[in-house]
Amino acid sequence: MATPQCCDCEETDTAQQYQFGFDVASGYGTPIYGTVPAAVPMQTQPVAQPAEPEDQTGVLVALCGLGALLGFGATRYRAALAVGGKRALPVTRARIAAPIMQVAPGEVAVASPSGVMRAGQMTDTSILVQGGSLRTWSYRSPAVEQVQVVLSTEGRPLDADIELWHGPDNTPVKMRVYCENGQLRPFSTVIETPRGPNTVAIRNIGQIEFPIAADVIAEAVDQPTPEAASSSMTIQGGALRTYPFDPTVDSVQVLINTDGRPLNARLELLQGPNNNKQVIELYTEDGCDRPFFCFLPTPGSGNVVRVVNTSPVEFPMYASVVPYTINNDMASGAVLGGDVVIGGDVGW
Repeated sequence: MATPQCCDCEETDTAQQYQFGFDVASGYGTPIYGTVPAAVPMQTQPVAQPAEPEDQTGVLVALCGLGALLGFGATRYRAALAVGGKRALPVTRARIAAPIMQVAPGEVAVASPSGVMRAGQMTDTSILVQGGSLRTWSYRSPAVEQVQVVLSTEGRPLDADIELWHGPDNTPVKMRVYCENGQLRPFSTVIETPRGPNTVAIRNIGQIEFPIAADVIAEAVDQPTPEAASSSMTIQGGALRTYPFDPTVDSVQVLINTDGRPLNARLELLQGPNNNKQVIELYTEDGCDRPFFCFLPTPGSGNVVRVVNTSPVEFPMYASVVPYTINNDMASGAVLGGDVVIGGDVGW
């Protein structure tokens, strides 16, 4: 008897296939299944290391230190020159050179310790005072009772104010000095400084093109000769006196004082009619305690010193103007067209 077969189910030796919803949905293609290959591990590529720069830190530090040392040394050198009163060396640039004040060394007229004026080397204690500048010298010790002020130039005009400061807002001595040629006729005066402390102030009231060399000396101060102290003449207030000198006189000394009253005077050195070579305007609050004493160089011939008492008639003063240095060889140097020979027979 034959075995009945079922048409709805059929046994096969293959495994039953499972289907998903998108496998039978319309519009979708039949998926393809495959085996994913095993992942191959990637080899790590070596990263290129940047080249290490050479160690230049030490070199840079050394160069910076050397530059700072050179700059500090140059600054200290220039500061030392400024404090010591010397002219600092000019700083030259690569394209434009700095302006240099043309001061001829060795041609500045100074006063020797004996008071004789001559042209020579500038002393180390001289300070160059530019036009419009002020310099002061202070003396705290009461033992300093006199100071000597010497002003000169290298051939240009000299115009300066000299003041003595004694305490706050107290100026017992004032001077206005003008010289046509500060090298040929330097100015030297002695200022009394009793009862210290005292300060000497020198102001160059000329233009910047006219510097002056100033020096204040507190030791070995020149003193008037006995002849100057004994040959004084009374000049009443508003009056004047003139003192002509021979060409052989190289310098004169001027001594002016009072009996304790204020002193106001004007000194003029003339060489020719109304030709002022040197002018000094003077004020002293006490002409007895602080007399005026100075040296006036008188080179050449025709020199006349004129002293004017600018005070009222109630304030007389006593003036003495006498020769200080004599040039006995003046006649031997006379040449035609040069200095005038008095009498025409000098040197025969």
